[in-house]
Amino acid sequence: MTRKQVYSVCGMCTVRCPMMATVAGNRIVHLQGNPHAAGIKGALCARGAAGAALIADDERPQFPMIRAGERGEGKWRKVSWDEALAHVAGELARIRQTHGARSILLSDRGGPFRDMHRAFLRALGSPNYCNHDSACARNVQHAALSLFGFGRKDVAYDYKNSKHVVLQTRNIFEAINVKEVNDLLDAKEAGCKITCIDVRTTVTAAKADTFLMVRPGTDYVLNLAVIHELLARDLYDKDFAAAWIKDLEALKNFVAPYTAAYAAAETGLPAARITALAEQLAAAAPAVIWHPGWMTARYGDSFHVCRSAYIINALLGAIGAKGGLPLVNGPGHVGKKGLKNLVDLFPKPGDKRVDGVGWMEGRTHFDTGPGLVNLAYEAIETGEPYPIRAYIAHRHDPLMAFPDTADLKRRWKNLELLVSVTFSWSDTAWFSDVVLPMSPYLERESLIATKKGVSPSLFVRRRALTPRFDTRADWEIYRDLARAMGIQELDFASIEDIWAYQLADTGLTMADFEATGLVKLGGPLYRPVDGKTFKTASGKIELVNPKLEADGLASLAPYVSPAAPPEGRFRVSFGRVGLHTQGHTVNNPLLFAQMPENELWINTDAAAKLGIADGDVVEVAGGAHSGKIKAKVTEGIHPETVFMVHGFGHTLPVESRARGRGLADNELMPGGIANWDKGGGGVCMQEHFVGVRPV
Repeated sequence: MTRKQVYSVCGMCTVRCPMMATVAGNRIVHLQGNPHAAGIKGALCARGAAGAALIADDERPQFPMIRAGERGEGKWRKVSWDEALAHVAGELARIRQTHGARSILLSDRGGPFRDMHRAFLRALGSPNYCNHDSACARNVQHAALSLFGFGRKDVAYDYKNSKHVVLQTRNIFEAINVKEVNDLLDAKEAGCKITCIDVRTTVTAAKADTFLMVRPGTDYVLNLAVIHELLARDLYDKDFAAAWIKDLEALKNFVAPYTAAYAAAETGLPAARITALAEQLAAAAPAVIWHPGWMTARYGDSFHVCRSAYIINALLGAIGAKGGLPLVNGPGHVGKKGLKNLVDLFPKPGDKRVDGVGWMEGRTHFDTGPGLVNLAYEAIETGEPYPIRAYIAHRHDPLMAFPDTADLKRRWKNLELLVSVTFSWSDTAWFSDVVLPMSPYLERESLIATKKGVSPSLFVRRRALTPRFDTRADWEIYRDLARAMGIQELDFASIEDIWAYQLADTGLTMADFEATGLVKLGGPLYRPVDGKTFKTASGKIELVNPKLEADGLASLAPYVSPAAPPEGRFRVSFGRVGLHTQGHTVNNPLLFAQMPENELWINTDAAAKLGIADGDVVEVAGGAHSGKIKAKVTEGIHPETVFMVHGFGHTLPVESRARGRGLADNELMPGGIANWDKGGGGVCMQEHFVGVRPV
């Protein structure tokens, strides 16, 4: 049988690594990373390699469904696409007519393939596009904006050329970006030092040259102490600071009390190790990276943890530096024209965002792009500042991502329409009114996307297989909804027509993507910092941010020591693993076989006091919820916390493998979505205490 190679883009997590599928007939023979993509080296992580198992899995949505019972009851009516689309289009039209277009909310997981569904929402006239980021990296985004005037994605991480990388709230060897992992390992082989800061011994900690186990919730004071050391001992880049950092004297005065000795008492680290870290970074500068974090929806001061990490990078001259955080390039920076955006076919809606982002008192400093979906949920419940009546969750499972499923369902009670566009079952899909099944990534093509960086490029995902079931590509779903609602601008006959529209100004055609699946636009280009770099009023890095201050928030916020858990209780922490992506891969046959359930990491001494041995089944209780899980007793975790991999504890009867296996950490956080960081917008999901007892 003839074999062909199809260039695709992995869809098993939000990194979306470029990949190549070898196909025979309508069957995947082999999957690997795209060998033409820089840094990929033909590799995929375990999740990417399990893409074929996703196709083979019969336990995923196979056809459109409309709810036939109560929400969450699991009673469905199988319908045709025509009926499903007519139903959704009709309900959206009715709700728009009754409550206005602004009463429609759409959220997704972000990423490069958003243009079609964002354009659809804007065509309806709603300003309420959100993503999942308040459960992930909003604190990082707002930290960058507050200092530089641009966002977190306007700088890259030049791991390959770095001399010292600090990974704090970034578990790079388990929450895997293949290129970043390869680049960092190459750098390590060339002599780069890695420092890992965490509450437990992750895989990243195991590969680091230095591991600093900190008391949970004390990252901020550690960072302040490093800043203190850099400034007090003249270890910072004075030329860069003089040219590009505003309010340096205010920073010096602010960090004066936060000595290494002070931080040592809070973090549990020896003061000498904090001082040594500052010295090592100064010696390697400016080719250093202090990662500002990835999943930073953790503590009440996580925004300031991210902000202080960026400040350290700035003091070391790493912003814009090779081996540090270089400025990213788009097509225009290398003399090329970029893609045309579908969203630009429609005017920006005139209504203000329902989450208050950008206009409401206390929220004017937030990025208006994807807003804060947790605050949109408040509006669903209260009707203030206006009601939300329709919600489309696009490849997004907030009932798993956010704390306390029952609390979130209660907040959604006033919804008249809840639609899930998904390729896998999820708690949110199960609770929806309509399920529109999206083809898995190997069975769909996507819009062309731009990859910004030191060397910018365009890339495309092509369809490798004909869908097994009655599923459609996301662009088809929204194109067909647009047709049903008379939105002619999005009524493209084919994906080829969309691609042609996107490429119209670039001088490129799809033939340019045939050989490698991507088009390299130029570079590498390291642009020096200049008077146009920082998008602030002063044109410099502003340590004191006027928008924060106007919203009643301190730019340089004092450190507050975290509360210690009550006797017999632990701070609950969670994270990722290389085998699973949140909850949507747990029922994947291949990945389930590798890791069928999570474990509770608990410190050896703490476990001994409770009479818990390694492998024992224990009960973990938080609020009104409790569940059973096996204990992993280890010295490799701080005694004040327990840890579990996120995404387990599934309850859906359609997931025969994952159902009833492990424990859902988000259920141990009663009412937790209401506890969010007012500086950065992230939900504070590691500010909860749980009890543990042997069963």
